[in-house]
Amino acid sequence: MKLLMFYTKEWWYKTASKTLPDAPDVDKEEKADHAVVIFFHCEAEDEDKYEGVVQKFAKNAKWIAGKFGTKNIVLHSFNHLSSSKSSPDFARKLLGEVLERLERTGYAVMTTPFGYFNEFRIHVAGDSLAKVFKEF
Repeated sequence: MKLLMFYTKEWWYKTASKTLPDAPDVDKEEKADHAVVIFFHCEAEDEDKYEGVVQKFAKNAKWIAGKFGTKNIVLHSFNHLSSSKSSPDFARKLLGEVLERLERTGYAVMTTPFGYFNEFRIHVAGDSLAKVFKEF
């Protein structure tokens, strides 16, 4: 699992093109202010350690959100952080579980549509912890 996490003053995205044929048709545009934006990449080896990966993903999201006193989190599937890739079904399932865990503990979570390339704008804060990479 790879996580590229940002604390953002502003995040905006708009769906651009579908990358998975079975993804539902979506035309969406959303924004979030003062949010942690997490670009995540599920690797093939993550499929054998599902529960641990989910726990570490949620824990890291909560940790960085706590550092900036925000409850706003954006989860964005970004399959460009490793040459190893899990199946789309695994990544979709993991995303749903992390989303549920974060919402259950009081976070407002936005997810970009799974299976799409998106146009996006990101205004990252200047603090050193506003840009963090984690792998596990």
